[in-house]
Amino acid sequence: MVACEGSGSVPTMYVISDSVGITAHALARAAASQFGVTDPAIKVLPNVKAFAEAQEFLEQAQADQAEESGGGEPVVVLFYTLVEGDLYDQLQDYLQAHPCIAGVDLMTPALHAIQRASGLVPAREPGEQRATDAAYYRRIDAIEFTIAHDDGRNPQDLTKADIVLLGVSRSSKTPTSIYIAQEGFKVANVPLDLYTDPPAQLFDVDPTRLFGLVTTPDVLVGIRRRRLGNALGIAADYADPESISRDLDDARALMRRLGAIVIRTDNRAVEETAREVLRYYEMAHPRASVGPRLGE
Repeated sequence: MVACEGSGSVPTMYVISDSVGITAHALARAAASQFGVTDPAIKVLPNVKAFAEAQEFLEQAQADQAEESGGGEPVVVLFYTLVEGDLYDQLQDYLQAHPCIAGVDLMTPALHAIQRASGLVPAREPGEQRATDAAYYRRIDAIEFTIAHDDGRNPQDLTKADIVLLGVSRSSKTPTSIYIAQEGFKVANVPLDLYTDPPAQLFDVDPTRLFGLVTTPDVLVGIRRRRLGNALGIAADYADPESISRDLDDARALMRRLGAIVIRTDNRAVEETAREVLRYYEMAHPRASVGPRLGE
């Protein structure tokens, strides 16, 4: 029997979806917050069409977690929303054969409950909940764009983004991006660090679309230490207060050069940070609203 090892901290969580994955992403964040982690690392595989994609994603997740833990067979946390029958069945077989993947099925229990109560049979079509209005599809496009431009990916598209978020590692860029994307805005986020030059395309972006997320060194030290967990001794510089202060100072200097609007994230929920970004953005782009805000 395989002995699965806990990491001692909230690990990177993984999401597989045959739609955009936003439901599972939100639940993973909410679950992590119960362990004191409000900005967890989450990797998403959206729009899965074939099981081979999911298998490759999970094999990489297992390899990444084994590397982070320094050996052994770590537990991989997986949230998934699959409704297509063959995909779902193949994933179940894979999870059965890999007991160290803790899979959380977010869709099937809900389908079964409604089916039991109504006597109806679910369509099992990915994305069936989508409305047909233009605002809805704009939100879907925004979420897909944001996922494709997370963590500095595809910098050639930065000028196509409605909003570009900048910040050092663990400054809430990804969760803030996802939240804003649900409002219908295309968001790219770019990580800043001491050892990598920022993409040249940043200097072509309208400054009213650039937002720098900053926090205090003390807050960042705590977040990064929790993120590293057992690997703290291996990558101690990542959570070193002096290194973090230099990291933040360098990031602020670049934000000033770019003319970015700077937003403080310490003592703020992701939702509050997102609202502040949108407030400044809509002052500069008053016709940019895409309809009623989420939660309104």
